[in-house]
Amino acid sequence: MMFVMVKVERAASGRRRPRSDGTANRERLLASAAVAIRREGAGVAMSTIAADAGVGVGTLYRHYPSRQALLAALTHRSFQMVVAAAQRAADREGPAIERIRGFIDGIIDHGAELVLPMHGGPLPVDQATLTLRADVRVALEEVLRCGRQDGTIRSDLTAVDIIMFGAMIAQPLAHTRGWRSTARRQAAIFLDGLAAHETVPLPNP
Repeated sequence: MMFVMVKVERAASGRRRPRSDGTANRERLLASAAVAIRREGAGVAMSTIAADAGVGVGTLYRHYPSRQALLAALTHRSFQMVVAAAQRAADREGPAIERIRGFIDGIIDHGAELVLPMHGGPLPVDQATLTLRADVRVALEEVLRCGRQDGTIRSDLTAVDIIMFGAMIAQPLAHTRGWRSTARRQAAIFLDGLAAHETVPLPNP
């Protein structure tokens, strides 16, 4: 009886391990792919990404059978990070301008991991990623609504303005030392222009 129980436990643990290992492998592959794409561009060899992740190229293709599938997964992962930053901003207490600062700080922190359409990633077409993209705008529109009420945000600012700036500032410039400090300085200048003081009206897009 004890022998049977041990066999069952080993079998059960053997069934669980591949799922756990598979999740860890996918995360390593996506993290390595984001770094490799930033370093060498979207055409980086799949074998390079696998090597950087410490797995065989067969493992890479088992999870992502094509370059397009890998890029789509990277885009989805990136929007998950952006949504999390936007929702934290929407849930924070305090003036809206500071909540936007928190959102942009979060984007800068994740900048090296983001592969968005503005960074060479594919435009999202699957419903899950499209929903994430919409959720970013909804969360930031809530922050802007609060900002118009508390008088800290200029009235003509849109969520798209913030999203576009965040995507641009998130991409580290090559050969720039101390990028996060530089990016936060640029963000401070941008945020100063968002405040509800005497401003020149923004041109229509």
